[in-house]
Amino acid sequence: MCIVNTEQAPEVKVQTPPSPAPTEKPAAPKSIWPGLLLAVLIAAPSAWLGSTALKLIGGPVIAIILGILINNVVKVPASARPGIAFCSKKILQGAIIVLGGSLSLSQVCETGRSSLAVMLISLSAALVAAFVIGRLLKVSSNLISLVGVGTGICGGSAIAAVAPIIKADDDEIAFSISTVFMFNVIAVLIFPLIGHALAMNDNSFGLWSGTAINDTSSVVAASYSFSKEAGDIATVTKLARTTMIVPISLAFALLVSRRRGQGSYSLRKVFPWFVLGFLVASVVNTLGILGPHFPPLAGEAGKLMIVLALAGVGLGADLRKMIQIGPRPILMGLLVWVVVALSSLGAQSLTGQL
Repeated sequence: MCIVNTEQAPEVKVQTPPSPAPTEKPAAPKSIWPGLLLAVLIAAPSAWLGSTALKLIGGPVIAIILGILINNVVKVPASARPGIAFCSKKILQGAIIVLGGSLSLSQVCETGRSSLAVMLISLSAALVAAFVIGRLLKVSSNLISLVGVGTGICGGSAIAAVAPIIKADDDEIAFSISTVFMFNVIAVLIFPLIGHALAMNDNSFGLWSGTAINDTSSVVAASYSFSKEAGDIATVTKLARTTMIVPISLAFALLVSRRRGQGSYSLRKVFPWFVLGFLVASVVNTLGILGPHFPPLAGEAGKLMIVLALAGVGLGADLRKMIQIGPRPILMGLLVWVVVALSSLGAQSLTGQL
């Protein structure tokens, strides 16, 4: 008899291997060209106006004001943001390196022998006054640093050097440059009047304007309106003062590193390499490796790069945030500037140069 097995065979499930997850394509790098082109369109007329009809204001300030107006009235598209950030950071640092090529260290050393004491006293007074007054007025630490170095060293160039080290944002950079510029304009108007009222000679006035006025263009405008001799002295004194960017930037790098590392720090990670580039370019110029035509070309190129960079800073600045900062940093800038001007006169009096 045939027996039929009615039990069903167990069902065998065949597991299919999971389909591989679709690989995500890496995001294409965002182009810097839209923002860079927009900054160029602002920087070109700003540089022209700053060298012709509006010399007293200067190209960098015109560029930053136009950038702020465009960003806050028209609203810059998101596609332009990478290029704007490139201008306000990379080109700003590159400008510092190029400006170093216009600096003659031998000329600075020659003038520095007579102006070193006055320069160091006024710079120290600026930094100490900015810290004390800023703390009393409850100003943010970034603005204290930017206004302090801008007033004590060389306006926009010093602010440009220190800003990436302390990671200042565009609003803080724009506000501090605008504050320093305000007192540059006042200095151009009143310094020659004060100089004549105090019966200052060419040497003392040149030394005073070279150590107490922030921006190079304002130093030149104020000192040459006093006399050609005073202008020559002030210009070279200002160049010597510009070299203070190097030690001050290194000091800020160490302070920032200590603060973030809580005592343990790596200088290599925070070292502002563009400042080293500034120093190397200065040495190259001093040795005359690239010939006599290099310094003026480097100076003009550096100024144009500053204008382009500050157009980017303006395009990245939020006017509402700048207004919210309030008047206290401006008051701090005024008081620090007065301290620097008085300390420069006092130092000259102590060293018998007044």
